[in-house]
Amino acid sequence: MVKFKVVSAKLPEEIYEELVLRVSNGERSAFIRDAIMEKLQQIPRPDKLFEFEKRVSELETKFSEIKSYLGKLEVLTYERGKANPHAFCIDETDHKIIDYLLHYKGATTPELAEYLKTNRWLILNRLRRIQKLSKKQLGKSIVEYSASEKRGKKKAWWLHDEQIED
Repeated sequence: MVKFKVVSAKLPEEIYEELVLRVSNGERSAFIRDAIMEKLQQIPRPDKLFEFEKRVSELETKFSEIKSYLGKLEVLTYERGKANPHAFCIDETDHKIIDYLLHYKGATTPELAEYLKTNRWLILNRLRRIQKLSKKQLGKSIVEYSASEKRGKKKAWWLHDEQIED
């Protein structure tokens, strides 16, 4: 059985008079209840909005994963003259280094070592190998080391923006 709650509402006198003229005395509560229900059906529920927002966020995450996989497989096309930075990776560690650099545009070896939970010498050797291999294949390296301060970081590795399509 449905429970009812009492609601009071202040109506302008003209609207109240119109209600009295159009709706009979015993039907006014049902009329107002139906009008409220009809109006509520037009407004989306907040939980539905939250659900849609969550689904869009999940789709964005999955899309970025797909884009990353396509880049790794060299299926994703890059602009002419631009290089796929994942083409110079040999394993998952290299891919994670490149992903981090693509996301943050640059990083120090200790930052990358902390992110990958490995030692910084391994990171340094990987970055040097990627630098050497890309320079050999493209004529210019896709990563570069800069000891000077750039974007708030000193002694960091940076992606060479002209060579990379992100």
